[in-house]
Amino acid sequence: MEDVLPVAVIGAGPQGLAAAAHLLERSVPVVVLEAGSSPAAAVAEWGHVRLFSEWPELIDAAGARLLDGSGWQAPTTGYPTGAQWIERYLAPLAAALGDRVRFGARVMGVSRLGRDRLVDAGRGDQPFTVHVSPAQGEEYRLQARAVIDASGTWSTPNPAGADGLPAIGEAASADLLSYRIPDFRDRAGFAGKHTVVIGSGHSAVTAVLALARMARRDPSTTVTWALRRATAGNTFGGGDADELPARGALGIKAKEHVDAGLVSLVTGFRVERVTRDGERPVLVAEDGRTLTADRVVVLTGFRPDLSFLSELRLELDPTLQAPVRIAAEVDPNVHSCGSVAATGAGDLAQPEPDFYLVGAKSYGRAPTFLALTGYEQVRSVAAEIAGDREAARRVELVLPDTGVCGGAGLFDASGASLGGACCAPPVLQIGRAPASV
Repeated sequence: MEDVLPVAVIGAGPQGLAAAAHLLERSVPVVVLEAGSSPAAAVAEWGHVRLFSEWPELIDAAGARLLDGSGWQAPTTGYPTGAQWIERYLAPLAAALGDRVRFGARVMGVSRLGRDRLVDAGRGDQPFTVHVSPAQGEEYRLQARAVIDASGTWSTPNPAGADGLPAIGEAASADLLSYRIPDFRDRAGFAGKHTVVIGSGHSAVTAVLALARMARRDPSTTVTWALRRATAGNTFGGGDADELPARGALGIKAKEHVDAGLVSLVTGFRVERVTRDGERPVLVAEDGRTLTADRVVVLTGFRPDLSFLSELRLELDPTLQAPVRIAAEVDPNVHSCGSVAATGAGDLAQPEPDFYLVGAKSYGRAPTFLALTGYEQVRSVAAEIAGDREAARRVELVLPDTGVCGGAGLFDASGASLGGACCAPPVLQIGRAPASV
């Protein structure tokens, strides 16, 4: 029975579809379970955002091979938006996989047949049971020989609260807060208003840049950029030293806008409470400072949803909630110097045999993931599942350098420096971008 069971892949995003392509290439049956109604549903929610990776870094090799001969032409140059990534690659790849991809199929839980988390006896010999709630019809249980969780972290953004929990009053004011990069083509919601952006990663930088362009055209538009750290530290990135030029350019432009006064930078602002002044949100920091805005955009990163994996035996880093073998490589508290090492099946393996976390979810809360990393992960995992141990151990990826050296810096260090670290230009520091953008 086990020989004919499929591999269940959770998520039809870039890594989930690539995993399916690699498994299909190895003649391994596969079913992709996607909660959304279309391929890369999470990417579609930020479809207006331009990626900083060029096309060749966004196309998986097995996916390209599957599409070859179908009339599909691989884009070779340029930086697509999320919507273009879907239209020109991810949607065609999902179509090529056909009915192996099930849309509207939300995974509610994963376990072992006849075994809850406590049972040792014969555990590894039993197939996985994947409980699926379809958009239409009754819940069902799919049996699988292996499970690859490529569901990402997009559905679980971090809150504004500085302690990792929603700030007091945050839930009650949720209608005034946004946890995604807004589509700034709709200027009505932002032009002539005051927007506060909370966060220091590339999503926050992208939002700040768009708002600063509005402020340049319309001085009545004001922007405040609130950082939790006591200094701007490495917020402005690797600049010209970044081997992904578009990524480095984000930090350079953000620094220019701050220097030009288009963006007010506030450091050490750690949100404790959210209140309302009529229809305006008011952010109250732990030190008593307040920021009143028309709009608040919370871009403080994402975290993995582990709730539906509660019956599996996982070994995760206590800080990042990432597989323990890769945690030290991606922990922003430790370092951000040079390229994070490629990871494969051996790094991603769990105490639960044949279960793998891949993609952004494999990095837990670390904001350092790239699409290239995920493609290498699923190539290795598919090889391992297929029994090709040599290919699984082989590394077929060299990651681009961030241009950054040193860790995240001292969280409570005082001062107003806009840079400074061991070996990068002092005003051009930043870590890798979240997810694949």
